[in-house]
Amino acid sequence: MRATGSGVFFSCRSLGLESFANSQQASRRALAPGQQHYRPGANALRLACIANTWAMHIAIITAGGAGMFCGSCMHDNTWARALMAQGAEVSLIPTYTPIRVDEADVSGSRVFFGGINVYLSSQWRWWRTVPSFLKHWLDHPAIIQWATRKAVSNDAKQLGQLTLDMLAGESGPQREQVEELAKFIGEQLRPDVVVFSNALLAGAVRRIKQLFFGPVLCVLQGDDIFLDSLPDSHRKPVLQALRDRARDFDGFITHSRYYAEHMAAELVVPLDRFHQLPLGIDLTGHDGQPRPAGDPFTVGYFARLCPEKGLHLLVEAFARLHAKHPRTRLRVGGYLGERDRLYFEHVRSQASRLGPAFEFIGSPASQAEKVEFLKSLEVLSVPTVYREPKGLSILEVLANGVPVVQPAHGAFPELLEATQGGLLFEPGNLDDLVAKWESLLLNSDERLRLAVAGQAKVRESYSSQAMAEQTLRLFDSMTRQP
Repeated sequence: MRATGSGVFFSCRSLGLESFANSQQASRRALAPGQQHYRPGANALRLACIANTWAMHIAIITAGGAGMFCGSCMHDNTWARALMAQGAEVSLIPTYTPIRVDEADVSGSRVFFGGINVYLSSQWRWWRTVPSFLKHWLDHPAIIQWATRKAVSNDAKQLGQLTLDMLAGESGPQREQVEELAKFIGEQLRPDVVVFSNALLAGAVRRIKQLFFGPVLCVLQGDDIFLDSLPDSHRKPVLQALRDRARDFDGFITHSRYYAEHMAAELVVPLDRFHQLPLGIDLTGHDGQPRPAGDPFTVGYFARLCPEKGLHLLVEAFARLHAKHPRTRLRVGGYLGERDRLYFEHVRSQASRLGPAFEFIGSPASQAEKVEFLKSLEVLSVPTVYREPKGLSILEVLANGVPVVQPAHGAFPELLEATQGGLLFEPGNLDDLVAKWESLLLNSDERLRLAVAGQAKVRESYSSQAMAEQTLRLFDSMTRQP
């Protein structure tokens, strides 16, 4: 072990890693005078002497969901926890708002691009001239959480100009926030890999790469849905700005072939820059088991209560099933945001004709309550009207021994082909959805077969451990490239 100007360096030769030491020396000799060599940060990378492997430091920059349970930030939190369990050092960095999850939260307490300051900087030019020490208090998590209960919106229809301002990065209204994140990453944190879990934060990447010399990746998990919701006046300029900024990333990660191909075309990025990683869930507490159908036969919905998830379609389809098979019921759960309250009240009034066959359980307060809800179902469907890029909630359902019936678009065909845990119906064809439910109601053995197969495959291939192991293999290959 010897001291260097940037920390402590363990001799690779003394630990049997001579080939790695030689590659590091060769890369240093190849540098031009004054060029900074990317190396594992002294605070970020430890040498695990027993295993003769480097413990990698990964910074994941996630976007809070303005107080709601957001599938993307919940996945990021599970991902971070799983990587930690594999021995990696992980910094989960929230932006906009703190994240909200139904498991142990491992995100940092400091929120970058705090939603209040981002909004004020976008709205008022004079706010950008206010000294940082006078406005940093607005980035305190408690203040942001209070504000999200009052007025903060994540509705794309209201955020077109702000999105353009964010993508302007180091030359736009958010340049102060960009600089803070870049210095935190490049000078203080010094990780080995940086991962953005939201492409709309891409405005910060260019400045970060001036201070950080490792790979910077982006996980794509629904950005096109936000883009498609923008008003016409902003969609085209936002997409053009995003395409320009997308070139700053060293690669992209998706959870399905469909979404890689779709976003490669959308961002005009070569498909060979995309890497596919499996989704993963923490199986702890998911103790449901496949079982024979109960009486009444229960159809379930568990997702955000909003038009794009298709709850109105589900209620209409279930009414048709219930007319043919009265000993059925529909149980609905999920997060309801302020934006969608009128929509949900309309759907609920439509469901009132079902009487006691319709039950709304709200948003479970804990993972245990969510699992108990899932275990009460015979089948689950979320008939999304958009093309789902991942399908995380489907894995949770299958993990508890419950089959699914999903639209044959987006990531669902790949997911159900891989797990064999459900059936597909023609998107928008409610008669086909009803027919698929009816086939499971009338053929209990087939329903049970799907439940057993789906659960087994999720536990084999979609655990958070499997996700973390494949992630580390990918990141290791990228950081060790000459």
